[in-house]
Amino acid sequence: MTSAVPLRATTARPAMRSATLADDAAAALVAVRERAPLVQCLTNEVTTNLVANALLAIGASPAMAAVPGEAEQLAAVAGGLLVNLGTPGPDQRACVEPTVTTALRAGVPWVLDPVAVGVLSVRTRLAEDLLAARPAVVRGNASEVRALAGLRSSGRGVDALDTVDAAYAAAVRVSRATGGAVAVSGPTDLVVAGDVAVRVEAGDPLLTSVTGAGCALGGLVAAFAAVTDPITAAVGASLALGIAAERARALARGPASFQVALLDELHLLRGEDLEAAGERLTVDSVAARPAGEAVEGAPAGGSTGRHVPGARS
Repeated sequence: MTSAVPLRATTARPAMRSATLADDAAAALVAVRERAPLVQCLTNEVTTNLVANALLAIGASPAMAAVPGEAEQLAAVAGGLLVNLGTPGPDQRACVEPTVTTALRAGVPWVLDPVAVGVLSVRTRLAEDLLAARPAVVRGNASEVRALAGLRSSGRGVDALDTVDAAYAAAVRVSRATGGAVAVSGPTDLVVAGDVAVRVEAGDPLLTSVTGAGCALGGLVAAFAAVTDPITAAVGASLALGIAAERARALARGPASFQVALLDELHLLRGEDLEAAGERLTVDSVAARPAGEAVEGAPAGGSTGRHVPGARS
């Protein structure tokens, strides 16, 4: 395993400053490029190519095996594991539990990307079961994270109809249940871990026009998690993809050229680019949220599934 920091060792850092977090993210990017951690991916069949190429561009080594008996072998020697539920066919479902179990036994941090959870029943039940295995990071859109927390969500397939702010309480709830970080993707990303909440202002609307941009972000989180703690991994990956997207947009004529340029810009990204991004981060304490934004809010009119372990209904 290539992890430089014990899993969740620095998940909650209430005194964290944006500049310090940007420095940590920069150091993590440098470490990924130096160590080229193996990232085992049980991922969406539709987006496998983009996820693998994004990992290569950032400096990691992707493994996309989803064959029962082989997936767990790779997880045992990987630096990080991504479990993306975008296309949970029979082989992937057969792989998930033994692969996650193997990763946990080996001390390999794993990332859960609960694609379309709360909308479709098979993956929703699978994601709820996987939360008990305490992923280092959960990365999803606002509707998916709300559904994981047992709150009513407004997702439509893989698209979120809930805002990032509407998922704040849900992110806190899931983070407290897993002990890890929760990353909510949106126009401004939100990362919650313990009592710390971080807003990440980076990205471009064209990301929503490329199939698999969110899946690629999940892969990047797993690569960063191989070398650093969960909150730095989530923030660092969000910054990396967001900054690369902004630069790619300046070169693109549309979604196709944007995707090509995005991979190029990920490849060209350096630690100093993240180090200089401290002003893009807003760090505060979960306890400092204004009145009316309670982190333990009750479900608004129902639930899409079971509540996460330890969550109050």
